[in-house]
Amino acid sequence: AQDGLAGGRGEDSSVIITLPECSAFSDIPEEALAKVFTYLTLIPRQPGVKFIIILDRRLDTWASIKTALARIAASFPGNLHLVLVLRPTSFFHRTVTDIGFRFSQEDFMLKMPVVMLSSVTDLLRYIDENQLTSEFGGTLDYCHSDWIVLRTAIESFAVTVKDIAQMLQGFGTELAETELPDEGKAIESLLESHTGKYRKLKDAIRSVSKEGRHLLLSLETSGKEDDSQWDVKLDWETVQRLLAQLRDMESAFDGFFEKHHLKLHQYLQLLRYEQSFQELCLDHLMAQERELTTSVDTEAQTEQALKRLDGLESNAQEVMTRAQIIILHGHQLSAGHHYAMALIMQRCNELRHYCDTLNAALKTKHTRLLQTHQLLLCLGQAQTWCDDGAYLLANQLVDKFQSKDGAQAALRDIEGFLDGAPSMLSSGPDVLAIEYEHAAVQQMIQNRQASLRKLADKHVRPVQLVAPRPENPPRSKSPLFSPKHGTDMQTYKHTAAGLVEHICVGEKYDSPSSFCPHTIGGPTCPAQTHVMRELIETERIYVEELLAVLLGYRAEMDNPALSGLLPPILRSKRDILFGNMPEIYNFHSRVFLQDLEGCLEAPEGVGACFLERKESFQMYECYCQNKPRSEALWRQFSDCSFFQECQKKLEHKLGLDSYLLKPIQRLTKYQLLLKELLKYSTDCEGTSELQGALTAMLDLLKSVNDSMHQIAITGYEGEICELGRVLMQGSFSVWISHKRGPTRMKELARFKPMQRHLFLYERALLFCKKREEHGDGCDKTPSYSFKHCLKMTAVGITENVKGDVKKFEIWYSGREEVYVVQAPTLEVKMAWLNELRRILTNQQKMLRGLRDTPVNTGQRIKVQRSIYKLQRLEMLLRAPEGELVEYLKLVCGGLCFDFLYRLQTLQKVDSKTVFIVPGRKCVQLLYGRI
Repeated sequence: AQDGLAGGRGEDSSVIITLPECSAFSDIPEEALAKVFTYLTLIPRQPGVKFIIILDRRLDTWASIKTALARIAASFPGNLHLVLVLRPTSFFHRTVTDIGFRFSQEDFMLKMPVVMLSSVTDLLRYIDENQLTSEFGGTLDYCHSDWIVLRTAIESFAVTVKDIAQMLQGFGTELAETELPDEGKAIESLLESHTGKYRKLKDAIRSVSKEGRHLLLSLETSGKEDDSQWDVKLDWETVQRLLAQLRDMESAFDGFFEKHHLKLHQYLQLLRYEQSFQELCLDHLMAQERELTTSVDTEAQTEQALKRLDGLESNAQEVMTRAQIIILHGHQLSAGHHYAMALIMQRCNELRHYCDTLNAALKTKHTRLLQTHQLLLCLGQAQTWCDDGAYLLANQLVDKFQSKDGAQAALRDIEGFLDGAPSMLSSGPDVLAIEYEHAAVQQMIQNRQASLRKLADKHVRPVQLVAPRPENPPRSKSPLFSPKHGTDMQTYKHTAAGLVEHICVGEKYDSPSSFCPHTIGGPTCPAQTHVMRELIETERIYVEELLAVLLGYRAEMDNPALSGLLPPILRSKRDILFGNMPEIYNFHSRVFLQDLEGCLEAPEGVGACFLERKESFQMYECYCQNKPRSEALWRQFSDCSFFQECQKKLEHKLGLDSYLLKPIQRLTKYQLLLKELLKYSTDCEGTSELQGALTAMLDLLKSVNDSMHQIAITGYEGEICELGRVLMQGSFSVWISHKRGPTRMKELARFKPMQRHLFLYERALLFCKKREEHGDGCDKTPSYSFKHCLKMTAVGITENVKGDVKKFEIWYSGREEVYVVQAPTLEVKMAWLNELRRILTNQQKMLRGLRDTPVNTGQRIKVQRSIYKLQRLEMLLRAPEGELVEYLKLVCGGLCFDFLYRLQTLQKVDSKTVFIVPGRKCVQLLYGRI
């Protein structure tokens, strides 16, 4: 059929559909004809559009016209305004048509308006000639074959755009569901595969976009600007809309793949970094260093030990060089806002700690071995000289001493021998012992002076920017001897060999406890001392870095010389950028650093020091809660010239954002150093305090992490601080059922669990829904939409649920509401149950204490009677579960109301916990039955 939309319009902008002569019109299936009419009516995308059909039957019969009108009435789906029929031109068929239409007119007019026209000229009374094609005597330019080609191209383009959308959606699903492998080559292969698919899809999008632009150009050439060509204008708008959809899909696809590619690339970086970390042999080197002894008896053993130590130092230097490269790489990854920045910085701190510990241990042993070697050389010379002296004395004949000349000759031999004595023995053994004792005492005095100077500087030093302190002054390389350690110097006068027994006495002077008369406890091991010194030195550096930031950045915001470089809005938000860093600096510089320095000679007191300041460390929680706002502000103004100028003045290699991470990194460093100190303090005094300090710091880290999640809660109308401290938080699958009402049926129909993020406080349990906020990279942070809150005073738990060991029940208001919670692991479930059980047990203990609350004399008898009734109530509450549910609905009243109102839990014999809903309604029926 040649029917189609020529583009003409009738009155009221009705769309003209032309049905030209077609002898096979009656043979077209009804379904096909309905599809054609439906397609033609959908092309004009205008609401309430009307249609005019021109039925050309000039060469046909009345039977054909009647059939065509009937089929149009049955199949046309649109708003049919008018049907114009060009009747047959032959005399016979025209007469038959007039007669047939006269008798059938009412039937057709009831279904649709039909006008029978005698000629083409009659069309002009209904339609303007500019809206008619040439075959009807009009001037409208129309080619049916061109129209079919154009419509085919538009429909093909629309289908292609839809296929592209499905391909992009499928590829996005594949990326989201792909499990990340644990091997670098597999990740590289995955990256290459995903990139290849991405490029193919991009090529397909470009090809389709090019096709759409060509189609758009063709439509513009066809006369989109001409108002008479309304169909071309509609087609142009359709193609333009499809191209806009394609551009939006391409933009969203590019953003999604960029984030996915970045995450996968960072995951590969993290995997390689972790592999490099694991490949380092620091533990093996530490073990070799511990196995290398400095207790030697001979010069040959000393040289052998020095040779082994040199080899170990060579290997250690190579490994530590690699470690420094890994640390530098870790800082580069963190500066690039890697998603695993906390883990990477922890690895960097561990590597730095290992390197410092190993390097200090190797230097100490090298110094001791050199001192021992020098001492053994001197002892060897002394031994040789003593042997020569004994040989000289043995060869002198006593008979020659009888004469003056013989005695003088023997005396000259002895004096000559004494003149050739080694320098260390020329002054006698007493002077030698004093020399070594003087070296030891001098070293102790120097150490004490250094410590006192540092303590004095804390009170009088001016406020200025300083660089990190150098290491403590090196110890004297002179061997250390002292008669205080059991050396009998008179014995030494008789034999130099006795000195060999005291070669290692110098090791006893390494610990400050050897010269501090007020040290508590026994001697301290060198490793423990080294960790203690590292803790103090890093604390000093940390305090100085905080001071540098506060003076070099925060205080400079008030500097008039730099006011032109600082945006005014940034000056008003300095407290957001720096948080409570001034408070942290004051605490560490004025309190905590002095506490640690006081423990330099008594490391066993460090644990008590941390525990004493446990509450002060809570200020870090405030700092960490402000950190997201600080990072957002930094990203907004990081390119500001003010920060670049301050960094240049301070000569910092890293920007301000790296120093704003220092407090968080310091928290991690504390627990690492405490672990190291605890490792070397087994069975020593203060071990329990050290363990408590480590637990406190780990709890602080957990509390900080939980509070970071808490600040993302939205929609809670009350004061969240009134709920107490957040104890635990995590994501669970939750099913909810209610005891009565239509809500129960609604919730029971939900077979699929809800994903909820639970926050456990001291006084309440919050249910939230986790939502991923839109953002780029590190800007994408989750938020938690508040759903509902359960007061802990009305909460009960059932520890085991049939069918899954990871499920447990949290029920509320006497099982009016029951929440079946499925933990991700059994360990998570047990941790939550333990915490819930602890809270409920504490509530029960508080209630038991109410029994001992004193009352006045006038009420004592009534109180005793009420307690008896409470005991009866407890027996009722221990009834079977079916009866128990009914009892839980009731709350007793009367004289003992205050006690009952605060009653929370009663333990059953089978370890299941029963809970009473608190309230003020008095049910005399139950109370009377008790």
